Amino acid sequence: MNRHAITLALLACVTFLVSLGCEAPGKPVLAEAARPDDVLDFPTLYAQNCAACHGRDGKGGATLPLANPVYLAVAGSDNIQRITADGVAGTAMPPFARSRGGMLSDRQIAALTKGIIDTWGHADTGELIRYAGTAPGDPERGQADYATFCARCHGANGTGMKGDNGVWTGSIVDPAYLDLVSDQYLRSTIIAGLPDRKMPDWRSLLIGSNARAMTEQEIADTVAWITSHRVAAPGQPYPQHP
Repeated sequence: MNRHAITLALLACVTFLVSLGCEAPGKPVLAEAARPDDVLDFPTLYAQNCAACHGRDGKGGATLPLANPVYLAVAGSDNIQRITADGVAGTAMPPFARSRGGMLSDRQIAALTKGIIDTWGHADTGELIRYAGTAPGDPERGQADYATFCARCHGANGTGMKGDNGVWTGSIVDPAYLDLVSDQYLRSTIIAGLPDRKMPDWRSLLIGSNARAMTEQEIADTVAWITSHRVAAPGQPYPQHP
């Protein structure tokens, strides 16, 4: 067989193999990457979008723990989904919905909401209180309520101390802190507590023979007293030069 015939035979063989979709021996087959929109797996979505702030296991993060059945029961799936989609204006919580400038589809936000509640919710939480308050708070009454329910752990002036639970608490009246959190965040923290930091919920903040749950008005007033410490421009002021 001459060289020309051999060349034609080899080309025909290669063409046949390609038509069958065969790969050369030892050549890796690359799997098609999943489209971002197709990722609906809760652990993946949570790790990529939530864990940095709320903690890898829903707790131990810089902000409100999601591994808290009381919080999830009080907030409910509608609020969890709305907050995830829209974010919280004026805080570090960004919107994740594409319609709000985020990166997630409606299906992915629904999958995140369902995964959060299925993973950390559904505990017997007993009688609940409303997620959002309806009555305006009074900071003067709130100062007295704070002293009754909160001062033993957060200090007489809210500037922090080592509490009865053995945990050091930071200042909750620091203007820089208050600039990062919303009124609803403070209300949610009082209602649901911070179980990963040994802070009880609104039913167990008062101890002793007179122990009782905080009322709706006492919660609103306490939040009003805390937020009365906000300032227009928190942080270290720049030095003034003549």
